Amino acid sequence: MLLLLAFILAIPFQLCAGEAARKSVILSTTTSTQDSGLLDVLVPLFEKQTGHSVKTISVGTGQALALAAKGEADVALVHAPGIEKKFVAAGKLLNRRLVMYNDFVIIGPRSDPAKITSVKSSTDALKLVHQSQSRFVSRGDNSGTHALESSLWKIAGVEPNGSWYMESGQGMGATLSIASDRSAYTLTDRATYLAYQKRLALVILLEGDKPLLNIYSVLEVNSANGPRINTAGGKAFADFMVAPQTQTVIKSFGVEKYRQPLFVPIAGRREEEIGG
Repeated sequence: MLLLLAFILAIPFQLCAGEAARKSVILSTTTSTQDSGLLDVLVPLFEKQTGHSVKTISVGTGQALALAAKGEADVALVHAPGIEKKFVAAGKLLNRRLVMYNDFVIIGPRSDPAKITSVKSSTDALKLVHQSQSRFVSRGDNSGTHALESSLWKIAGVEPNGSWYMESGQGMGATLSIASDRSAYTLTDRATYLAYQKRLALVILLEGDKPLLNIYSVLEVNSANGPRINTAGGKAFADFMVAPQTQTVIKSFGVEKYRQPLFVPIAGRREEEIGG
């Protein structure tokens, strides 16, 4: 009788635990959405509106997409269009939708030893960094930022190696701190730079080059990737990111603190329309 009573009493707890597990959404995302503080604003809004709880895994875009492809995340918010499209083509991720953009900038010491302010092209700037053997810190972590940087070096015709070039193997915030400590150049998204600006001895030296456009997308995860994927929760988060109310929040994020928005909302637009 006691065992039966204990079993009956345990049923409501098990149901609640199962409901909590069902409602939990695992978000796999790039470090810039976390480091900029944007998720600190958006996640509580999503949780309040939907009743879902969110667990955020903040890593480089390559790793974020790989986790989703292995069924270890329910939704991905990332910023490497070329890599994203490969996962979509492979059927691992679905319904890629544009969310927002900002841009990348090249920062470095105010003294600008490589004289990159003398050029307007990001690839020309990297050529000058290489020619002068000025210190450069790369994320080196297969992130969207690292993917862009690698493509820029390739276009510049430079194979970056040697004592002047180092890879942090870490996220954007940590990489900025290392670059600042070493008075080095680095490539960063503008949002994370602004969030860390007061603690850095580095300034923006090159901006506005079209290849530095930084587009963020949200992607749902194919339920075939794993047995524990919260398909409904992942879709709910993806829908939330492109909803008009959320896009309005994104549009104003950062204005009060930095006197400029950190991201530009673009839900419903096509990639070829951006930054034209």
